Amino acid sequence: MSDLLPSAALEAELQAHLREVPDGVGSTSQPRQGASEGDPAPGSRAAQSSRLLAMNMPGLMHRPVSWLALAGFMGTGKSRIGWELSRELSLHFVDTDKLIARVVGKSIPEVFAEQGEGYFRSCESEIVRRVTRLEHAVVSLGGGTFIHEANRRELLRRGPVVVLTASPETVYARTRNSDRPLLRVPDPLARISELMAEREQAYGQGTIHVHSDGRPSEEIVAEIVERLWDWQDAQTDSAQGTEQELEALDLEAMERACD
Repeated sequence: MSDLLPSAALEAELQAHLREVPDGVGSTSQPRQGASEGDPAPGSRAAQSSRLLAMNMPGLMHRPVSWLALAGFMGTGKSRIGWELSRELSLHFVDTDKLIARVVGKSIPEVFAEQGEGYFRSCESEIVRRVTRLEHAVVSLGGGTFIHEANRRELLRRGPVVVLTASPETVYARTRNSDRPLLRVPDPLARISELMAEREQAYGQGTIHVHSDGRPSEEIVAEIVERLWDWQDAQTDSAQGTEQELEALDLEAMERACD
């Protein structure tokens, strides 16, 4: 199947998107002037944490990961938390819904209305294939992206996926004034609960799950960073254990060969 999104346009819009500050973020989250890409913001937890130490080579810092994605239902805070997390870890930020809108030149509601949900989901899959090739990035996914198996498999193969969760009531409060195509129904709160139940199993396959109800963004970001360190430590321990098992098997094979 041919690509729906022209490669040249996608690359151009991706590069422009990477330089943007998302709508709705505070002035404290603005890009830093005069700081190298790898430097943490002065006074941030990244600058203060003993686990995020500057390395000997300029422009590098010790992070738990250099790529991750944020998944979860609409209204759980993926865009805001993703942006702040990217600043905390000195990584690029990509919002896949915003990127699709830029490439096709239409808002997401317009895409749904004019081309249909199937077309939009195909665009999402193309975007997933592209953003999983990025380096040094935090990727905020649309609410439905992670529920599709092919996308989920590709994202989890690339790196950790942090799933943000919130109650149906919180999601409704955050989205009731927006123009969400999936919520154009007589009872949006009931529809939110229904969709959450349908997607629960898929979201459950994420690497890390963090609740965003009634919490300041700084607290959520701090939890994500700490849990990413725990995940990375577990990955390292697992890899070392596998290596030791292989070495033991090789030694056993050599001993049998010498008998």
